[in-house]
Amino acid sequence: MTSREFTITLVQDSADGPKAQNELFKSNRSLAEKNSSLLRGDLPEHLKRSSHRLQFPPSYALVGVYRLCTDQNLYVPVWQKCQHGTVRGAAVGIVWAFFTFGIQKKFIEIFLANSPKVTGLATDTIFGYPVPFNVHTYAAVLLVGQQITYILRFFLSRNIRIARDRAWNQTVASRGKGEDFWQPYTEEWDQPPKSVHPAMWYEQAFSSWALFMFKKALLLPFNFYPLVGILISAWFKGMGTARILHRRYFEAKKMTPDEVVIFMEEHKWDYRTFGFTAALLEGFPIIGLVFTISNRVGAAMWAFDLEKRQHYVAEKKKDSVTAKKD
Repeated sequence: MTSREFTITLVQDSADGPKAQNELFKSNRSLAEKNSSLLRGDLPEHLKRSSHRLQFPPSYALVGVYRLCTDQNLYVPVWQKCQHGTVRGAAVGIVWAFFTFGIQKKFIEIFLANSPKVTGLATDTIFGYPVPFNVHTYAAVLLVGQQITYILRFFLSRNIRIARDRAWNQTVASRGKGEDFWQPYTEEWDQPPKSVHPAMWYEQAFSSWALFMFKKALLLPFNFYPLVGILISAWFKGMGTARILHRRYFEAKKMTPDEVVIFMEEHKWDYRTFGFTAALLEGFPIIGLVFTISNRVGAAMWAFDLEKRQHYVAEKKKDSVTAKKD
């Protein structure tokens, strides 16, 4: 190809660029909405922006962080509720870290020295690959950081739960909607899934508290792996975290357990990616407690957009029934 031919081809590709992008967007949208004929075609103007956001649910977790940090109506009441517990917990945590960090680091050094083949870790390598920091120090910092997180959680206790509820309520109130905004569940798919995967065997065998402790023990070995461990833990926690964050949404719509399961099955990859992002943020030591609040903000914003789509589907179904009667 000559330089002149290449230039002509490049100009043609640039001219077709917007059209190609539009076709790609339509393709992605049809893939996401292939199971609902009511959501195909052009959406009304008031739904187009929310439809764009719904295509990438993890963005709600990031927007939740932004809103919590910038909206005075959110961070002021949250801090007022958590201030005293945070100060007391931080004081105890600092003392704990000062007296135990050296001991715990020594213990980790002994543990990893005696089992490098099992863990795949050495002083400065992970599975034989060099890393720019000391693995023992990283593991000790992460372990002590998690312990300080538990100390803070103990002192915050009930107050942080209240702060999360307030963050959700304030986010919903900021949209100017009342309790009547949340309407009964409307099936969006033309053919909803008939069978839903049952809970894992350990979810059926254990109570909620025992299940929590079982998962903690199961994921504990991953904590020694820098970055990789946090990502693996977040992936395992994703769906459970997403369901917890949307508990208030399901309650507001008065959804039955079966409806919740079907709805999450229909949107499982949305919930999985959102839950992964939320769990990843909450998994960071200490600062993860802040993200447990910002995730409520993001989850409420996502619920608001999902509910607008539910209203649209319900209205379309009502119009369809009316047209058949006529």
